[in-house]
Amino acid sequence: MTAHLTAVVRVAVRIRPLLPKEVLHHHRVCVRVVPGTGQVMVGEDRCFYFDNAFGPSVSQDEVYESCVHLLVERLVNGENATVFCYGQTGSGKMYTLGGRSQEGGIIDRAAQDLFIYLAEKTKESDVVDVTVKVSYIEVYKEELRDLLQREDERGNMGNQLFLPLLIF
Repeated sequence: MTAHLTAVVRVAVRIRPLLPKEVLHHHRVCVRVVPGTGQVMVGEDRCFYFDNAFGPSVSQDEVYESCVHLLVERLVNGENATVFCYGQTGSGKMYTLGGRSQEGGIIDRAAQDLFIYLAEKTKESDVVDVTVKVSYIEVYKEELRDLLQREDERGNMGNQLFLPLLIF
């Protein structure tokens, strides 16, 4: 098994394309991925190394397959998994996680694969008990908030939001 598949923590970077207003103001891209490596170059001479590096034209599928798919597989086999996205406001975290309209992001693909794998597991055995717990945590201004918890009219966090699960 290769080292990147057995590592406890893997780090990937995704460079977003310039936003329309950045193009309008003649901003320039100052970060680029060195093809075929996990290397990112800032300016002309500063290099940083990651397990995966994705440029602006890389698809959501490629990011998911390279970084998350194996985690979902392992999750179904009893391991824990966490995907952590970090970056300043406007850096593309929500795009990578949620995608745009029909394209979808990491969350859509992980949920779909998770329930496909669970359906396969339940077909293999009559004695499968499955509990899926998900948190969607936002850290903003040094405060943690689970985006899947309900908020009452006064802004207090209440019970978790539970959605019915049907496996066919």
